[in-house]
Amino acid sequence: MTDGSDSDKPLRSEPVTPPSASAQAARRPPLRADDGRLVRGRKSRERIKTAAIELFRERGFDGATLREIARRAGMGASSIYRHVRSKEELLVDELAILQEDAWLQFRKQDDRRAPTRERVNRFLQIQHDLFVADRDFTVIAMRAITKPETRVARDVLQLHDRTVGLLMEVLQMGRMRKDLAPRVDVLEAARVVFHVTQGVRISWAHDLLSDDECLASILRGVDLIFSGLAAPVALAPPSIAYSSTVD
Repeated sequence: MTDGSDSDKPLRSEPVTPPSASAQAARRPPLRADDGRLVRGRKSRERIKTAAIELFRERGFDGATLREIARRAGMGASSIYRHVRSKEELLVDELAILQEDAWLQFRKQDDRRAPTRERVNRFLQIQHDLFVADRDFTVIAMRAITKPETRVARDVLQLHDRTVGLLMEVLQMGRMRKDLAPRVDVLEAARVVFHVTQGVRISWAHDLLSDDECLASILRGVDLIFSGLAAPVALAPPSIAYSSTVD
């Protein structure tokens, strides 16, 4: 039997209101300011790059090992693999960074109303200036990836494809604006521009061209591509039909 007290009444579950987002945030421990890992990672990468260039100069690319690069950079042999897996990968990664820097600088300065040829030349000039500014590394990298090892060949191909893609974007807009002929295959055109510039830069990397000669040759090649090599087709004079009269 029950005495009718409240304790004998069935308990009702009250709806539980989940804590608000602000309340949840208040419960969390405060986030620390940047703990420096990103900065340390960049500094480590720069030390690896500097050490690699020094050893490549002293012993040549083939004569320097990743273990020796790690030692010169002041880190353990195992630590370097957190940043890079091979010498070739280091080169490809750094070239990719230079390429992205060139594209970002181009975007900041780009005038989309400018003629397509002028825009292509501007991008290639910015890219050239960055390569020249980091000449020691760029020369070593371009020499090494001329015939890339199988393990980085795919990365080199992706790097090349990225450059082609950037050029194609500019050319595609040019075709839409009717700067280019409607029949132009912008992908093939971008590949041609890339191969012209790449061939010139390989000559530059092997000391066959100076910095200025390299850029001038690249721009002349682009001008030839835009101008075309075929002579204009002369229109035949209209034919005149003569009627002969017989006396």
